[in-house]
Amino acid sequence: MAEASLHIAWLGPAPGEDGGVAGVATELMGGLAARGHRIDAFFPSSGQVIPERLRDRPDVVFHWGTSEWKWDRWYSRSRIGAFLSGMVARGLASVRLRREIVARHAEDPFDLVYQFSSIESFALPGALRRSVPLVLHPETHAAGELRALIGERRLGLRCHPTGRYLTVVATMLLRSALQLYMIRRAALLVCISGVFRDHMVADYRFPRARTVVAPNPVRLERFEPADAPVGDPPQVLVLGRIAVRKGVQDVVCAARELAARGERVRFRIVGGPSLWSDYTPLLEDLPDGAEYAGRVSAADIGAELAASDVLLQPSHYEPFALTVAEALAAGVPVVGTSEVGAIERVDRVVAACVPPGSPTAIADAILAMIERVRADPGAVSALARSEAQRLYAPEVVCATVADALAALAASRA
Repeated sequence: MAEASLHIAWLGPAPGEDGGVAGVATELMGGLAARGHRIDAFFPSSGQVIPERLRDRPDVVFHWGTSEWKWDRWYSRSRIGAFLSGMVARGLASVRLRREIVARHAEDPFDLVYQFSSIESFALPGALRRSVPLVLHPETHAAGELRALIGERRLGLRCHPTGRYLTVVATMLLRSALQLYMIRRAALLVCISGVFRDHMVADYRFPRARTVVAPNPVRLERFEPADAPVGDPPQVLVLGRIAVRKGVQDVVCAARELAARGERVRFRIVGGPSLWSDYTPLLEDLPDGAEYAGRVSAADIGAELAASDVLLQPSHYEPFALTVAEALAAGVPVVGTSEVGAIERVDRVVAACVPPGSPTAIADAILAMIERVRADPGAVSALARSEAQRLYAPEVVCATVADALAALAASRA
């Protein structure tokens, strides 16, 4: 390997095979191990199934915590209860991991700690934090979520009881303060997009010189590109949470505007609410011809993409958006806002960029993209797939991350 082998302590959620954050963890762990690095992964949960391609690697060792949080208990029967109790359970279990992390470090010292997904963690012992560099690789930040909650307060209060809304705002305010304090410990911040880095620098005053941009990796083999002709009517897929900051209100307005223009475009909205935000009441205003399908399994996402002509990602705050990367991998072009991190380096032929909060611009971009696909579906599908390979292939992303880790280790030598 070009870089020296590093011994990495990994903190964060457990890996999985069904996409999402767990899928990103799998690709990153596997990619770093393939480049010669050794990983000790510490998880707060008491154990779960690990993907076979990681489980059988001798250079990746898993250490489990004590959290046995489960659904359908007194603390998890409501969404807000599950949201709050899940955070508490993970926090307590993370504290209990400290002893095992210290013992492993004493036996075989770590070169760095890699904290994936979240900025705040209580698993890192103070003594280790002062002697081993910390790398943070967050998927979102509480200040961005809080800004969206406040900015969309009228929608939030329309969709949620006042007490629930205020509880979530207070929680995000507390998390923002905690993250502002904890992020100062990091020697390196891995940002999943340039727009996300800009928010982190502005909101948490993190030094830009200690950041690197590396998009989320996608397992391209999960998706098969198709060059089928445009549907009759064309189908626009909206895939993701029906929640704050996702631009749900703009989806409704864009669908209504296209219907008012007499355009035959079918909107299919797929996804469910988050634990702490539910904007599904807004979908009651969808026009005829638009469909809300609810949640689908991760295994069905490929089929949803294959049946669609355009993916719409209208978020007002979106550090990355794995749905965009997955759509491109499936050969489906995208319309997204300038806040969607995943589209920022994609060829505009297959990734139209519009301002957030502009249903008219969204409607215009959808029509233009449909015409582009109608003119040459094979070329559009092939370009979308090649852009996904260029930007999100695990080997590409892991090379960027590994180079940044090697530079950090060299600077500490």
